[in-house]
Amino acid sequence: MDFVEANGVGLRCELTGAGERTLVLVHEMGGSLESWDDVTPRFAKSRRVLRYDTRGAGLSQKVRGELTLDAMVDDIAALLDAYGIAGKVALAGIAVGGAIALHFAARHPKRTSAVVVGSPATGIAAERRVPALERLAKIEAAGMAFAVEDSMQNGYAPELRSDLKRFERFRTRWLGNDPSSYATIWRMLAAAEMQSELARLSVPVLVIGGSLDRVRPAAMAEGTAKSIPGARYIELRTGHYMSVQTPDLVFDCIDDFLRSVAA
Repeated sequence: MDFVEANGVGLRCELTGAGERTLVLVHEMGGSLESWDDVTPRFAKSRRVLRYDTRGAGLSQKVRGELTLDAMVDDIAALLDAYGIAGKVALAGIAVGGAIALHFAARHPKRTSAVVVGSPATGIAAERRVPALERLAKIEAAGMAFAVEDSMQNGYAPELRSDLKRFERFRTRWLGNDPSSYATIWRMLAAAEMQSELARLSVPVLVIGGSLDRVRPAAMAEGTAKSIPGARYIELRTGHYMSVQTPDLVFDCIDDFLRSVAA
C-alpha cells in the first residue's frame, strides 16, 4: 500500500499484478479501495491493477467546499504519472466511480482503452436534488449513522446478505466515512451534467445494471448505456455495491469485456 501526493492531494493507493496492460479501479461513494479486495487478485497474472481511495474517501485526504469531476479525473492522471504508467489504460468504476471513469475517458480518450461501469451515477434527476441535499445536511449534522440503514437497505439488498460477515464488514467500514467529505462528493454528483459528453464517447464501454440495486435501478443503468454510442449493456443479479457483493460476477464481466475489445 502506498500514499502518494498527486494533483495536490494525498491519496492512498496500490499497484499490483503484472503485465503490459493496466486497469484502474474506482470505488463507489462511501467506499474505499477495499471495495475491490475480492476482485483485484484475480487480475494478478493478466494485468496491473491500480486502485486507490478517491479524495475524501478511505484514508485519502479529506475534502471540504467545492469538488468537481474534473478534479477527480486529474487525480487519476496524476497517479498514473506518479507510477510512470504511460499509454492507454482501462478503467472500471462502480456508482460515482463509474461517473469518474467515464469522465476520464471523455477528457483523456488517448489514455483510455476501454471502460466498464456498474450502476454508473452520472447525475441526479432534478426532482431528487432538493430531498437529496436536505438528507446530506442531516448526515453532516448527525454523522453517517443517520443514513446507514437506508443506504444498506437500498444498496445492499437482503437477498445478497448470505455472507453476513462480508455485509457487516462493509456496513461498518461505510460508517467510518467522514460525513463532510461524503456530503461534498454527493454535491459534486448533484452538480454533474454528463449527457453531452457521454454521447461523444468513442472508447469501448460496458455498462452493468444490478437487478437488486434499489439506489440506481437497472433501468437507469440501461438508459446510460443507450446514451453512449456502441456501449454494451448487461444486467446481473447484484446490487449497488456490486464489487463487494458479487465479486466473481463483476470480475468475469470486466475480464471478458476487456479481452473482447483487446484492452
